[in-house]
Amino acid sequence: MRGFLNFLNNIFFRGYRLFLFSLSIITIIYFFPIKGKFKYDFEKGRPWQYENLYAPFDFTLKKTQEEINEEFELIKIKNPIFFNIDSSAIYQNYDNINLAIKDLEKDSILAKTDTINFKKLDSLTRIIFSEIYKKGLLDLNYDFSNEQLSSVLIDNDEINTTYFNEFIKPEELFKFVENKILEFQAEDLGPQIIWLVSEISTPNVVLNSTLTDKSINEVYNGISTDKSSIEKETLIISKGEIIDDKTLQILQSLKYDYEMSSDFDNINTMYLAYSVLLILSILMIVMYLRKFEISIYQSNNKLTFIYFNLSLLIIISTYIINIKPDYIYLVPYSLLPLLFMTFFNSGIALICHSIAILLIGFIAPNSYEFIFLNILTGIVAILSSKNIYKRSNLFLTVIKITCVYILCYVSFHVIKDGSLSEIKISNVVVFLICGLLTLFIYPLIYIYEKIFRLVSDVSLLELSDTNSGLLKKLSEKAPGTFHHSLNVANLAEACADKIGANALLSRVGALHHDIGKIKNPEYFIENQKINENIHDSITATESVKIIKNHVLDGVKLAKSEGLPERVIDFISTHHGTSLISFFYNQEKESNPNVLKSDFCYVGPKPSSIEMAIVMMCDSVEAATKSIKDPDSKKIDEFVESIIDNQVENNQYENCELTFKNISTIKNILKEKLKNIYHIRIEYPR
Repeated sequence: MRGFLNFLNNIFFRGYRLFLFSLSIITIIYFFPIKGKFKYDFEKGRPWQYENLYAPFDFTLKKTQEEINEEFELIKIKNPIFFNIDSSAIYQNYDNINLAIKDLEKDSILAKTDTINFKKLDSLTRIIFSEIYKKGLLDLNYDFSNEQLSSVLIDNDEINTTYFNEFIKPEELFKFVENKILEFQAEDLGPQIIWLVSEISTPNVVLNSTLTDKSINEVYNGISTDKSSIEKETLIISKGEIIDDKTLQILQSLKYDYEMSSDFDNINTMYLAYSVLLILSILMIVMYLRKFEISIYQSNNKLTFIYFNLSLLIIISTYIINIKPDYIYLVPYSLLPLLFMTFFNSGIALICHSIAILLIGFIAPNSYEFIFLNILTGIVAILSSKNIYKRSNLFLTVIKITCVYILCYVSFHVIKDGSLSEIKISNVVVFLICGLLTLFIYPLIYIYEKIFRLVSDVSLLELSDTNSGLLKKLSEKAPGTFHHSLNVANLAEACADKIGANALLSRVGALHHDIGKIKNPEYFIENQKINENIHDSITATESVKIIKNHVLDGVKLAKSEGLPERVIDFISTHHGTSLISFFYNQEKESNPNVLKSDFCYVGPKPSSIEMAIVMMCDSVEAATKSIKDPDSKKIDEFVESIIDNQVENNQYENCELTFKNISTIKNILKEKLKNIYHIRIEYPR
């Protein structure tokens, strides 16, 4: 029955891996722009490396963006802009004039009531307001040309067309009023009229932005992008000729017409060709994982994470290229290797990043430049991102990535144009923004940890805090075990660091490996009082059951507290399937037929180098405490004996430990333990 279930489980996992692979290919193909690929690569300032190029068909020479903008500015001035006029504004102001003049009469200083002619003031003010609203008073100082045609509308009905300079701008209002005062020879009433205008005038002409924008967009969209036509068989460029601005424009036009043309024999053939390239590319990742990272290859969760990020990055890039190709460098491609470095290792980060950039480079503008820049920055990210959980390391990594981007961009620009004079600051700003977006990795790590149940070094650093969570409880209920765990953690961290394993993971695993002893701390010798051993009052079989259960209890406790699987694995594997020899020998004295398997831990055996390190350090640290009068020779022999015994019992057959690794670990343990058990001078009593 168990064999059948294993068979079904194996079928399911294989099917799921095939489903993920197929889904990624289909998703990328769906979003990929399926079009012909121009077979020539070219850049301004570089010689034409191919044979003489003749126009393969009739095509149109496209205008540059600058030429389109110049034409747009010339045409736009002839296109009307739209304003709404408030016809009731003048009547509202007439009502306010009487009230304002009454206020003026009360203000004896301003009014000079002994000389002012209020009837004349009222009449002139109304005339001036009539002139103002006849021309139209704008609400803002709009930045339009004075010769710009303007259509004035009342209740959305067009009534007349004029020029923009016929309106009165807010900044011109008082100049207009002063001229009218001089025209009517009413200088004696000038201050009062200006005061009245400033108090009660309100604009009656407002821009209709909806109609204006619509009109301007219609003008822009109506501009033809075609400049002239190039006939078939026309010589475009000769071999070795330097590509200048004019030739570049012709080549870009030819490339555009070629790639936009639908004159392909069979669109299905193109889909097939794209699919083959994508399948081969993604297959390289699968083959790498299967050969060098079998644990990740066999984890559906981790495979999903890899496929998801690859597909997402390609989809985002495709979307941006379709909208605005110049914004492609805003995408923080270095996030991909940083994420894979955080959750996996540098090998996976490099191959996944390289494959992703190669695929995106197929559709990105200036493919060679794009691939060169992003492969280089990806390598910089991988080489610089050790201990990314340290904020200073992340900031330094981002600075390095940004500097490499800018230096490469400047270098490519000089190669193309031969000088630094035309470097666009906007492009440099794009790279700076890209670098800042790379800092988004911290929230991404948190999100991915929750979605894919992965563990990063950032979370491991939090779990290494001995003043929180289960470690706090362990220190309170089982202080001896807590002290033992600290010693094992220090030893494991030193060993892992020396052989290039994950030192932080080894430390966190070692700190938590014995948390199952919280349930029955008094049954473990490191927590017992002097000359009091509870095992003396129970049988060896009962003792073994309790001892073995601390592994299962630890796993249950860790799961209930939400510890990640990556850490729980240390709890279940730190004894492997080793024999509890003390109680086995004790039982064997009274029962020669005792089964050895009953006195062995249930396992499983360590499946990673870090788990194996913790198993070695745990066994050695606990056992060396039983040495009487420890010296250098005894410690060396003890370490050799314990680890060799574990190797002989095949405890490390599921992990990739080498003999060199084991030898290095032995030497570190010997050195560290000698420092711990060094001989002290005898203090006087």
